[in-house]
Amino acid sequence: MLQDRVSPLDLSGLRVLTPGFAHARLLQRALAEQLGDACIPPRTGTLTAWVDLLPPDPALPAPGGGSERLMALYGELRQHAWLKKLFSTRRNTDLLPLAETLLTLFDELSRTLLPSVRHSVEAADNLWHAALAQLPPSARTLLSDEGQMVWTLWKSQLDGNDACAERFARMLQIAAQAREPLVWIASCEPDAYELAFLEAYAERQPVLRLQPDWRAGAVLPACAAAWPEMLESGGGGHGGPEGDHAPVPQSLPGVSLLAAASMEQEAVSGARTVLDWLAQGRRHIAIIAQDRVVARRIRALLERAEVMVTDETGWKLSTTRAAASLAAWFDVVAGRAETAALLDLLKSPFMLAELEDKPGLVLDIELALRAANVAGGWEAVRGALRAVPQGLALVQQWQQLAQRFAGRKSLADWVACTEAILRELGMRAALEADAAGAQVVAMLDQLASESPRVAPAFSFGEWRALVGLQMEATDFLAPAVDDRVLMLPLAAARLRSFDAVLMVGADARHLPSAHNETLFFASAVRRELGLPTRESRQRQQMRDFAGLLHANPDVVLSWQAQHDGEPNPVSVWIERLQLCLARTGCAPLRQHQADSPPRRLRAAPPARPSPSAPQLLPQRLSASGYNTFVACPYQFFATRMLNLSGLDEFSDMPEKRDYGDWLHQVLHAYHSAVAAGAVPPEQREALLRSCSEQVFGEVLARNSAAIAYYARWQKALPAYLAWAGEREAQGWQFLFGEQRFERTLAWPGGSVTLHGRVDRIDGNADGERAVLDYKTRDAASLRAKLKLGEDHQLAFYGLLSDAPVASASYVALEPSRDRAGDAEAPRYAESQEALMAHIVASMQAIAGGAPLPANGVETICQYCDVRGLCRKGAW
Repeated sequence: MLQDRVSPLDLSGLRVLTPGFAHARLLQRALAEQLGDACIPPRTGTLTAWVDLLPPDPALPAPGGGSERLMALYGELRQHAWLKKLFSTRRNTDLLPLAETLLTLFDELSRTLLPSVRHSVEAADNLWHAALAQLPPSARTLLSDEGQMVWTLWKSQLDGNDACAERFARMLQIAAQAREPLVWIASCEPDAYELAFLEAYAERQPVLRLQPDWRAGAVLPACAAAWPEMLESGGGGHGGPEGDHAPVPQSLPGVSLLAAASMEQEAVSGARTVLDWLAQGRRHIAIIAQDRVVARRIRALLERAEVMVTDETGWKLSTTRAAASLAAWFDVVAGRAETAALLDLLKSPFMLAELEDKPGLVLDIELALRAANVAGGWEAVRGALRAVPQGLALVQQWQQLAQRFAGRKSLADWVACTEAILRELGMRAALEADAAGAQVVAMLDQLASESPRVAPAFSFGEWRALVGLQMEATDFLAPAVDDRVLMLPLAAARLRSFDAVLMVGADARHLPSAHNETLFFASAVRRELGLPTRESRQRQQMRDFAGLLHANPDVVLSWQAQHDGEPNPVSVWIERLQLCLARTGCAPLRQHQADSPPRRLRAAPPARPSPSAPQLLPQRLSASGYNTFVACPYQFFATRMLNLSGLDEFSDMPEKRDYGDWLHQVLHAYHSAVAAGAVPPEQREALLRSCSEQVFGEVLARNSAAIAYYARWQKALPAYLAWAGEREAQGWQFLFGEQRFERTLAWPGGSVTLHGRVDRIDGNADGERAVLDYKTRDAASLRAKLKLGEDHQLAFYGLLSDAPVASASYVALEPSRDRAGDAEAPRYAESQEALMAHIVASMQAIAGGAPLPANGVETICQYCDVRGLCRKGAW
């Protein structure tokens, strides 16, 4: 057909269209190998690229872009309340995914029906009624409302600047101006869209269509026998007549199976297989990622072995750190500085990228927020950061910027606002320097170019949802640095061959892949309209799988034989292939082994840690620090000498320690007021309740969940007043409270400073002093605690006092049988002397290099922050 148009070595007068640019490169490479360097290659590319090269028609409006079409359709849908009721949506933004689904369906309808209905709208309606006639009357009634809505909306799109209609017109324009023969290379059957183009082109120039032959004689006999539903009817293969007998299946020596016991084993075996192939000199290896989780793990293992994988599949832009940074800013605005979102934004590599001591600032901000247990809110966050001036200034700036996102704006204004914010935050430059970040910026630029023609105004929630959808719909492809190993989906392997192929996820859950079903149209309607159906998609995927086995000399099919403790069968397609081989007496598919080379390991059993660090002897010691040393010397080493500690968890619910802090404030205010002036006994309850209302009023204004603790204190308050009256009758008077003390203990060659804050010190007429410490527990449990003799807090406070202390007690703020009480420490003077001697001896021992073993009991280790450091349970 073409011999009169082109010469053997000059193919420049020929136009070749391939499915993708990868196929174009393969074709050019093959022509150079077959015809030599003297060959002038044909003009090769894709139909999409050819259409994009056409100049726009100045007489027609530019077609709408993706976001423009989406938001224009969404703007129409949100006007109809019955739609929200029909699809059980609560918010307008819930209609955005519906609009996205509708546009996908519109494009399917356009690609299938435009060629036949471009001259007559009546032809479209006739097709629609014929499709509905395929349904039973009951189903027809159910489908009519939703389906008719879709059909009407699609036809209305055709009257406007529909992108598919405009693209189809440009394709016909190319066909009308055809000047050279065309070779059409396709990996599957052309759809109606493409077929109409080829027919129009063939009216002016010769067209040669090249595509896979799926007749029985052209397919591997084993595949043809195992999967007959994928075959084309009409001919035995290669254009010849159909034979009397189907080809006899033969063994497939290039196909092997790898059944792994777990996900990790599948990943390790897959990585080992690829490394073995590379060691054998293979330089073009493909990983077919049916199971993306396993594929990502294989990629990580290969990169650890310094083998970079080029991922043609890509992953969603929304999963990248760059997209997460933009989403974090939106979360901060929407959540009014919700703490988790605020910290996520601070820790983003694209935020404060030029700040020299960013880690230190972020840590200071996080520690301040955690210490204040701030869940969010601009005012609460600013209050927690008063001691971090730089962080406070930053949050104040962010609050001012966040106010710009209030109200409703046009799409163009939202894009401009977001881009301005990114510049003021210093994020845009950092994003542009990153591969994924540059794609986020490009996405916003694309939205900016498409937004001016979208008239409706949208809320911040709608803008945020649109950006989320756009990032979810965009694939991020990392820059290729090594083309030896490619990761790609099964469909991308069409018309390509490799030195070896590893398919991961060849089980029944992943092969065939589950296709997302489109709403509105039943399979019968889709079939009648000529739209792709689940059956047609599965048939094409089966052909892709057969083509993979046919085109590649070495294919390993791996899967997890166990999943969540249950058997996970291999794909039914592979089972059918194995059954076919067995029935015809062929050799079964071989089992692939990916054994790791043996390595000599050195036994290193873990041992109980017992560090020695005399140079880290603490200069200051608190009561809680000393209790830590007694409970577990290693815990003392990690938390007090290395200053390691776990971060406080954020919680919307107040904790018991918060309750204790509030009661400390209440009682200090109450007793200070009583001591400052003569308050008659009959007025003291009112005073205590007033102090309680003042403290808890502020707490409840910040967090209403504290109401339970407020009610708890209201119940305990009368019992505490009764106990306080009894103590006063015994001659004890409140002297002062919430006061800090320090005392230095010295020994030859060293010293340590004891420090702490005492809740309350009382005095009597004899000049004696008593230390009191408030506890939100009942008196019985406190007495039991003191009876064990393992608590040293009261004795420690006695050592701190600047005057001798005769006694010390815990005050129980939790009444028992409506009575409060106290628990007095026994032999208090002896306890102070013994404690002082033990502190001095212990600190001297640490300074002398004594080991600090991890010898805590289980009740201590259960709540220890550094248990993962000492590895208890492994020794």
